[in-house]
Amino acid sequence: MTFRILQDGRNLLESPFEDTMPLMEEALGARLNRFGDELLCYSPTAYPYRIDSHEQSNRYNYPSLSVTGLSCSLMCEHCKGRLLKGMNPTVTPEEMISECKTISKRGGEGVLISGGSDPSGHVPLDNFGEAIVYAKKDLDLKVVVHTGLVTEDTALMLKKADIDAVMLDIIGSSDVAERVYHIDDATEKMAESLRLLTQFEIPTTPHVLIGLNYGKLGGELEALNLIADFSPAALVIIVLSPVRNTPMEDVTPPAPEVVGKILTIARLGLEQTPLLLGCARPLGDHKIQTDKLAIRAGVNGVALPSQEGVDFAKEKGLHPVYLDVCCSLAYQWLS
Repeated sequence: MTFRILQDGRNLLESPFEDTMPLMEEALGARLNRFGDELLCYSPTAYPYRIDSHEQSNRYNYPSLSVTGLSCSLMCEHCKGRLLKGMNPTVTPEEMISECKTISKRGGEGVLISGGSDPSGHVPLDNFGEAIVYAKKDLDLKVVVHTGLVTEDTALMLKKADIDAVMLDIIGSSDVAERVYHIDDATEKMAESLRLLTQFEIPTTPHVLIGLNYGKLGGELEALNLIADFSPAALVIIVLSPVRNTPMEDVTPPAPEVVGKILTIARLGLEQTPLLLGCARPLGDHKIQTDKLAIRAGVNGVALPSQEGVDFAKEKGLHPVYLDVCCSLAYQWLS
């Protein structure tokens, strides 16, 4: 029987957690039947990472670039531009080409191109078309682009560059998007972005942030239901991780059990789509418990997994594969 994301998903969210376990087993079984027993363990080198089972060997392997430096006009409530500090600034096409040449010379596999948004929710990428083409076609880097909202011109530019994937945030509640992202009618605009990316046949990896509504749920199921109407290359679930010096710094993130339920809904609702637990999520015991529940729920991969998560995956009969790149590329491994 087809799993209905909105109706069956709401029933799952309202059920006691112990009632979720049989559905998790079903989700894991479906994942094993469709994709096999590998667990993709991602560690893009924008984040230093080491566990007993794996250590990054080249910090240039997959860094992140910001086309706006530290600048962001939206100043979303959960970030306030602070996440841009972890990216290398490349605010001109010449700087981007120079940085990509360095990555290539140092043996890097690819690059995530991102940046702050303009007031309308777009990352200003259009002036970087030739630089992105150079990174992809001349340097043969694997290029993932975090776009924000997409215009037809941007979609055409990314199609010509033949990039490997687009990362796009999807929010299922326009109210939450307006209060947190400061974008009006955001859900409709995000749906239009998905339509354009699908029309231009650009591999797209939507990201859904659990707890964006100040730590509470608000539109996550609607986001999954919207994504299911398209054919994403993969789906990435991330979790609110409160950032210091933002309005959400003291917010309690959703509990691992809530994350586990959402991942189960995503797995059952999009059975044919690679499903990843992304790098943005709380640390410590929360991360360990979330990793284990994600594996129970049938994710294909985990970014920056805890050692405890890797050990649990092995106990469940999965075989970890370590990749120091962005998890948005999972579809290439699984195709």
